[in-house]
Amino acid sequence: MTEDHSRLRDYAVALYGRAGVSAACLLLQERTGLDVNVLLFAAWMGAARGHALAPAEAGQAEALVRDWHREVVRPLRAVRRRLKTGPAPAPSEATARLREKLQGLEISAELVELDELGRFGEALAPAAPDGAGRDKAAAGMIAVVAAAAGRALETEEKDAVDIIARAAGSAPA
Repeated sequence: MTEDHSRLRDYAVALYGRAGVSAACLLLQERTGLDVNVLLFAAWMGAARGHALAPAEAGQAEALVRDWHREVVRPLRAVRRRLKTGPAPAPSEATARLREKLQGLEISAELVELDELGRFGEALAPAAPDGAGRDKAAAGMIAVVAAAAGRALETEEKDAVDIIARAAGSAPA
């Protein structure tokens, strides 16, 4: 893909694969209910585009993909997770194969969401990295987490954002 918004997809996949990032993202998702793709979008906007998402922009990004995430991504995830333990005949070899296929569909749905966020980011701010990417990524992610939580971040959440921001600052844009 050569479109600029697809760079978010590549960036998010690379960032999520860095040491500690997936665990930090999942901690924030579990504690606040945030959409990890919106969090990764905020990291990309700060680190790769030089734009710290303001709280209102974080809200716009979340609203843009809210229905897709709620109606497509979350149900796929819920079924995939449920197949770990049941209902009968799960767990079994056959349901493990089904679970694997569902995981592929869930990832595909998340990539669609990332592409939507990438188009939004492209329109929101031109790419202008300025060397302060880590700080801008952290600021944008704090806006996302605080909006999802409806409160200020707790210490463990700040630490998780810091882990992601450190990785975001060194991830290839």
